[in-house]
Amino acid sequence: MNMPSKTSVQVQKIRAIGLTVTSCNRSVDFYTQALGFELVSDITVEGQDYSDLQGITEAKIRIVTLQLGDELIELMEYLNIKGKPIPKDSQSNDIWFQHFAIVVSDMDRAYAQVCSFSIEPISVAPQTILSDNETSGGVRAFKFKDPDGHDLELIWFPADKGQDKWHQDTNRLFLGIDHSAMSTTGYAYAVSNTEENLHFYRDLLGMQVDSRNLNWRATQTSLDNLPGAKVRITSLRPAQGGLGIELLDYIVPGKGRPIPSDWKSCDIAHMQIELVVNDIEQAVKILRQNGVQFISPGIVQFTNSSLPYKQGCLVKDPDGHTILLIDY
Repeated sequence: MNMPSKTSVQVQKIRAIGLTVTSCNRSVDFYTQALGFELVSDITVEGQDYSDLQGITEAKIRIVTLQLGDELIELMEYLNIKGKPIPKDSQSNDIWFQHFAIVVSDMDRAYAQVCSFSIEPISVAPQTILSDNETSGGVRAFKFKDPDGHDLELIWFPADKGQDKWHQDTNRLFLGIDHSAMSTTGYAYAVSNTEENLHFYRDLLGMQVDSRNLNWRATQTSLDNLPGAKVRITSLRPAQGGLGIELLDYIVPGKGRPIPSDWKSCDIAHMQIELVVNDIEQAVKILRQNGVQFISPGIVQFTNSSLPYKQGCLVKDPDGHTILLIDY
C-alpha cells in the first residue's frame, strides 16, 4: 500500500456536489419536495471562463444551489446544449456509478416519503447491515434514482455509528449529506485501483482515510440489486471533517463498464465533487507532475462575482470521475 506522502496540498473541505440535470425546474421540485432541500441561489453563467472550466465551447449554464443541513448540491442545466442521458441499464458496479448519501432521522418515514414521488428504486427495500460488521453494523440504507437517473441513497445511523452531528436533537426528517460514493475499477486480490485512487485523494490531495470496510451477504445484494454483491469500501474525509468520499471496489460481481471517454460535463451522468484546497496552484502543479487528466486548460479565473469562488480547475481522478478544485 502507498504510504501517505508529505504533500503540502490539503483538501480543506468538500464545498458541494454538482450534478448535470435535464431541467433545473423539475430537479428543484424533486429535491425540495421529496428530500427537504432548500433553495440557496439560482444563477446563469456564460462566457469563456466557465466554458474553459467545463471544457464545453460557449457553455450557458443555469446553476441552482440547494442546501440540506450543512451540505450543498449544485444542479447544472446546460441551456444551449442537450447532453446524453444516463444509460438506462446502469448498475452499481459500473464505474460511472456515483451516489450521495442523504442522512435521515427515521428510515421508515423517509422511505415512505420518497416512495410517494416518482422514483426508480435500486434497493429492494431499506436494508440493515448485520451486527457482525464492525464498521457498519446496524446502519440502514436504501438506494434509488432521481428523475434524471442520478443515484441517491438514504442512510440512517444507529447511536454508535456515523458523525456526531447526525445524532443531535432535531425535528427534521432529512438531515444532510454524509458522503459521495463512487465505483472504482479495483479488485481486492490484486494491485487494485483503490490504491491508485488513494494515491490521488490521499497522497496528492491530502485527504485522510476515515475507515475501511467490507460489505457483502444478502443485505448488500438487496441494497445494490446485484447478485452476490461484495464490495470493499474505503472512506476518506478532508482535514476539517464533514462531507466525505467513499471508494466502492466491487469484488463481486467485479468491475462494471468504464466511464466512456467521450462523456462531457453537459451529459446528464456528469457529477463533480468540489474540493476546496489550501493552495490551488501547488495542487495543479502536483497533479500535472503525476499525469492526472485535466478538463480545464489550467486554473480558470472567474469574472462572475455571483460565483462563490474566485478560481477553479476541473480534473479527473484515476477512474474518470470529475473533481473541481476551487479556491476562495
